[in-house]
Amino acid sequence: MTWLALMIGLVVGAVSGVVGIGGGILFVPALMWLFGMDQYKAQGTSLGALLAPVGILAFFEYYRRGNADMHVALLLAAGFLVGGYFGAVGAQHIPEVWLRRVFAITLIAVGSRMLFTR
Repeated sequence: MTWLALMIGLVVGAVSGVVGIGGGILFVPALMWLFGMDQYKAQGTSLGALLAPVGILAFFEYYRRGNADMHVALLLAAGFLVGGYFGAVGAQHIPEVWLRRVFAITLIAVGSRMLFTR
C-alpha cells in the first residue's frame, strides 16, 4: 500500500507538472479505484496531499522561465483557501452518489470545452 501510494503520487505529480492540472483530478479517481475509498474519503485525502506546497518545485521551474504570475497565483491561493473551506462544508451535505456525479460531469465539461474549442 505504501509503494502504491508513492507511485500514484509520482505519476500524478509528473502529469501535473507537464500539463498543469490539479492533482485532485487524478488523485480522486485513483484513490477510489486503487484504494477502494468512497468519494468523500478520496476527496479529503486528495486535499490532504495537496495541503503542503507539493507543487513548489514545479512552480519555481515555471516561474524561473517566466511562465508563472506570482501575483495571480497568490490571489488564486487566497480564493482557494476560502472557497475550499466552504465547498468542503457544503460537500458533507451532498449524497455521495451525487457528489461523484458532479465530479464526473465537471471533468467531462472541462475536458469537452478544452477539446472542442480553439
